Amino acid sequence: MTSTVCAGTFEPHVPALPLSPPCAAPDRDIAAPAALPNFTAALEKRKALRILAIGSSSTAGLGATSNGKSYPSRLESILERALKGIDIEVVNRGVSGEVAEITAERIRSEVAIDKPDLVLWQLGTNDALIRVPPDEFETEVRDLLRWLRDNKIDVVLVGMQYTTRLARDPSYAEIRARLQRIATEEKVLYVRRYDAMRFIAQAHAELRLMARDEFHLNDLGYQCMAEHVAHALVASLYVKTPRPAAE
Repeated sequence: MTSTVCAGTFEPHVPALPLSPPCAAPDRDIAAPAALPNFTAALEKRKALRILAIGSSSTAGLGATSNGKSYPSRLESILERALKGIDIEVVNRGVSGEVAEITAERIRSEVAIDKPDLVLWQLGTNDALIRVPPDEFETEVRDLLRWLRDNKIDVVLVGMQYTTRLARDPSYAEIRARLQRIATEEKVLYVRRYDAMRFIAQAHAELRLMARDEFHLNDLGYQCMAEHVAHALVASLYVKTPRPAAE
C-alpha cells in the first residue's frame, strides 16, 4: 500500500506486512489506508494495547478447527511480531448470527468494560441475509461510528466474505455498497474482505477458504482474514492525520 508516513513521534518502522502465498491479493482489494489517530497515539504512549474484535460468526470463528485458528487469535500473533515491543491483546467478542443493530448495542457496553484502544467491527453479512433495509443498516452503522469518534476510539470496518452463491444476491451487493460509502464518507479504515477473497478464488481455483457449508470460513480462510486485517492496520499507521487549516 502507498501511504504517507505519519508526522507524530511514533514511527513503526514496519514495511507493509508480507502476505503468505495463499493469501496474497492486490493492496487495492484489501483496503485503502485511513488514519488511525487515536490508535497511533496509544502506540506512542504504551507498551500494551487492547483491540476489541466484534461481529458475527467470522469473528467468533465458526468453521475453524479450534479457537486458536480464529482470525482474532491469529491477528494477535501477527501484530505482536510486526509491532515489536508492544504487547497486543485482541479480545474476541464475536456472536454468530448477529446483525449490526445488536452488535452496535454490544459495542457500547464492551467499550465501557474492556476500554479498547481500537475496535474491529466485522459486519454486513447477516443484515443482507435477513434483508435488513439498507437505510436502517446505514443509519445504525453511522451512528455507532460517530459515537466511537466522540469517545476517541478508532474503528476498522471488516467487510463481508465472498461466496459464489451470494455473489449475485442484490441485497448482499447493496449492503456491500453501503459499507463502502459509509467508510469513504466517515473516513474509516475498511477491509474489503469480499474483494480480496474473490481475487484469491479467481487466481487460485485449487484453494478453499470456505468450510464445507460453503458459507463460513475454514482455517485457511481465517488465516487470510487475519493477514488482510493486519496488513491494512499496519499500513494505516503511516497515514498522516489531517490537520485543520490555519486561519
